[in-house]
Amino acid sequence: MGYPLRTGQAALWLACSLATPATFAAIPDNLHEHPVWLTLGHYHQDALGSGFTSQADDPAFFLSENGKTSPEAELQATLEAIRQPGGGDDHARCRFPARDAWLREQLDLPNTPVDCPAYDEWAETLNTEKVTLVFAASYLNSPSSMFGHTFLRLDPPQDDEETDLLLANTISYAADAAEHDSELLFAYRGIFGGYPGITAIQPYYEMIRLYNDIEHRDLWEYTLNLTQPEVDTLLAHTWEIQDKNFDYYFFDENCAYRLLALIDAARPGTDLLDEVSTHAIPSDTVRWVRDAGLVESIHYRPSAATSVAHSLDSLPPEHRTIAAAVANGYVDVNGPEVRELEKNDRAQLLDATYDYVRYQSEAEGWPREHAAPLSHQLLVSRSQIDGAEELPKVPEPDIRDDQGHDTFRLSLGSGQMAHSEFTQLTLRPAYHDVLDPPAGYRTGAQLQFLRLDARLYHDNDELQVEQITGVEIRSLSPRNQFFSPISWQVGFGGRRTDTGDNRVLTPYLEGGAGGSWGLGQNTQAFAIATADVEIDDDLRRGHDFAPGADLGLLHQNNRFSLLAGAKTKAWIISSQHRQDQLYAEGNWHIGREFSVFAKFTREDHFDRYQSTWQAGLHAYF
Repeated sequence: MGYPLRTGQAALWLACSLATPATFAAIPDNLHEHPVWLTLGHYHQDALGSGFTSQADDPAFFLSENGKTSPEAELQATLEAIRQPGGGDDHARCRFPARDAWLREQLDLPNTPVDCPAYDEWAETLNTEKVTLVFAASYLNSPSSMFGHTFLRLDPPQDDEETDLLLANTISYAADAAEHDSELLFAYRGIFGGYPGITAIQPYYEMIRLYNDIEHRDLWEYTLNLTQPEVDTLLAHTWEIQDKNFDYYFFDENCAYRLLALIDAARPGTDLLDEVSTHAIPSDTVRWVRDAGLVESIHYRPSAATSVAHSLDSLPPEHRTIAAAVANGYVDVNGPEVRELEKNDRAQLLDATYDYVRYQSEAEGWPREHAAPLSHQLLVSRSQIDGAEELPKVPEPDIRDDQGHDTFRLSLGSGQMAHSEFTQLTLRPAYHDVLDPPAGYRTGAQLQFLRLDARLYHDNDELQVEQITGVEIRSLSPRNQFFSPISWQVGFGGRRTDTGDNRVLTPYLEGGAGGSWGLGQNTQAFAIATADVEIDDDLRRGHDFAPGADLGLLHQNNRFSLLAGAKTKAWIISSQHRQDQLYAEGNWHIGREFSVFAKFTREDHFDRYQSTWQAGLHAYF
């Protein structure tokens, strides 16, 4: 019996040995270059050569030692692993369910059930029928949120109107930064890839608490028209990359970029990542998703700050004054100023004041000993009024964030400085300034990155770099009797400066803080105390410093924007002198694709008066 048994074992071993190469021989030669496989492996073609490199930076994401740079080796390793018998959470079919399903479909492999307790429980807990792309509006007070933020909400079956989407889960991708890192360190490391990026699952109510309530950011919810199999694929691939390290880059491989990759995996052929060039700004990525026909419905969720501001703005001006006095304890809740109002007016004033006090207590830290009893008094007084009209709900903005102008701007203009005529070309990859079409952007907000201004002077055909803007941020938020935000600005880069003998390109750092005040629906005045630093060998001491001020007016509407004012600086180190300037700039908006601009400055510098004017066209892409 021993000999026949050994013979049978040898025959079986030989059959298996021959079967394995035969099976792999049936694999199409270029299957590893299939767009879906490349998407699931996050492979991108190398800039130089014909190879591929995965953007995944975690060894646990690969089954082959060469998987990061060889999609073919990773495919072979995956095929070998998923063909192994057995199951359990450590099995390749359980670790990579999206890869497994796609390979079995492509190669017609038997789809025998496999036991994956952790994955099955995870998918059952998420219980997802629809996927919603959520966009949180920009928030200038945090470097990580200046362009806005996107994440995915996983919606359970809507069995009835009672289904609470606040309890749904979300998929988000963010830099895994240390809690003690400063905002400046976060910005630096975020730009140059100093943080790992992690895909995480969080409840939606936590995201609302963070973005909607604490950071005062409106949310836009774009429900996608993914089918159930596509939703299942998205979840399967999320499982594959969850807790895996992908290096985070502020401009391109950011929160929005990773979500585009998930949608590409869910619906092959969308190729949303092909839209990304030098940067992936969240509002732009929402446009790409919308333009790809992926959006089924859109819902607006105003922030707590927006809701409170709308409630207060709904009151007549004289009632807003009373509301502010009640909130700050100058007028009693049941004082004559309140009791003399008509029923509807009194009810709406009490509602708006209560909303404001509650907001200030939670968001701005008003003392509990003031806010708690006042809130109680407001509720008691309001409960005594029956049949009054409620405050109007916050209307949806006419223009959504994804409907604003595109963020890349190319500008061409002509002008004259003193008696020298020039043509100027400006390239700005991102993102918005206060004179651009304001629809879809925050009023008074400016955020520009990597802008290049180059001039060709006609008298000598000399081409000069006029300015390189690394970062330029401005936030002009009007103050009123309810809110007192600080207006501020900061910027750095290189610019032409007059040393008294010639104009040299000088590195600079500037900043300032002050206040803004509304003069009407679209106009505000501002006063900013400023400080400038310039560093260059052409300066007498190698650097110079100037405190100063910027006083101006800003008007913004959908057809025309105007910025005018006066600046003064006192240079006090290398050369003691003043630099005074009057300025006016205006943009006439032609839809959201073009603006005609004109600007004029009159400057007194080194006791020389000099005028500069310029006019041209902005084009937005």
